[in-house]
Amino acid sequence: MNKFIHLSRFVRYLFDRTDMADKATRVVEGILKARSPRLSDIAREMSGSEAASYKQIQRFLKQVDPREILLRLFQSEAPFVIGDPTEMPRPHAKATEYVGTLSDGQTSGYWLMFLATPYQGRAIPCHFVSYSSRTINAEGTSRNQYHFEAFEKIKSLLGDKPLVLDREFSYLELLENLVLEEINFVIRLKETAYLYDHEGQRVSLSINKGETRILNKVFYKGQVFVNVIGLWQEGFAKPIWIMTNLKAEDALAVYRQRMKIEECFRDMKNLLGLEKLMNKCRDHMEKMVALLLIAYVIGLWLGETLRTAMFPEHSLKHKLYSGLFVFLKLRPPPNFIQCSLFALASFSSLIFNVRSFV
Repeated sequence: MNKFIHLSRFVRYLFDRTDMADKATRVVEGILKARSPRLSDIAREMSGSEAASYKQIQRFLKQVDPREILLRLFQSEAPFVIGDPTEMPRPHAKATEYVGTLSDGQTSGYWLMFLATPYQGRAIPCHFVSYSSRTINAEGTSRNQYHFEAFEKIKSLLGDKPLVLDREFSYLELLENLVLEEINFVIRLKETAYLYDHEGQRVSLSINKGETRILNKVFYKGQVFVNVIGLWQEGFAKPIWIMTNLKAEDALAVYRQRMKIEECFRDMKNLLGLEKLMNKCRDHMEKMVALLLIAYVIGLWLGETLRTAMFPEHSLKHKLYSGLFVFLKLRPPPNFIQCSLFALASFSSLIFNVRSFV
């Protein structure tokens, strides 16, 4: 059975122009079949000769910018937006224009910072930025500016939704910017964070196992007003500390939801070969990341419908298998066509109406 039978209908919800949607379908199908974002791997899975298909992909990348299309995957009903950076090691690509040095100070690579909304224990990416030590130096900017750029892109869509961020984002300049832009935030704190009370005395982040501690109206680094909550759960080696401009208890509930979300990066790396991605040009690299994300979301969406149809909700396989794994790895069930059409109908309700001119 052809599990890609309705793929073009999914892609057409994302692209305004039919001709671009048809070309995008061929590439997205190639990504899913090859389980790789490398152009040569994709071309081998496309109909026709590999050489001709390779050139078709290159022409398509010059004609279209799929990065703008990702905003259509923003879920307006989602309770929060996740920001998550991931390192992309490239030890053999030191001469590539956008490859710098990663946090260990030795490994060559770059960063991808994704923004995503939660969906059934996973994440639906809707935007990303790339940066490295080399691009930062060349552009005379900073990592922080790339983060601001990403948040600015979705600011109009956020409304009251908080940005939920990990410890990499607990720096003063970001907090000041979020407060200035009136963006709600829930950020995990480093245990060494500097917090002060109204009298200028440093507040200690101390807590006993099994306890919850709330610190309302404290100042992060003496500059930004925040509420802080700490939790040390039984069975965990360390407590977690969260700072927010919301009610502390609500922020902890949001972050605990975030902790339960199985990161999409594992599936993108293990099942779609994100780590294989290598383009000489940064622009082409980012376009291929966007196409990979589109392929991931469609595969996940179809797979989650199949997972529900194939396995009882509380079964071990339902818990162990992600939707993308089900779609790519398992044999389609006899009712695959009906499942695919059901997934298509729900996918259409996901698409956020953002003009992409693509």
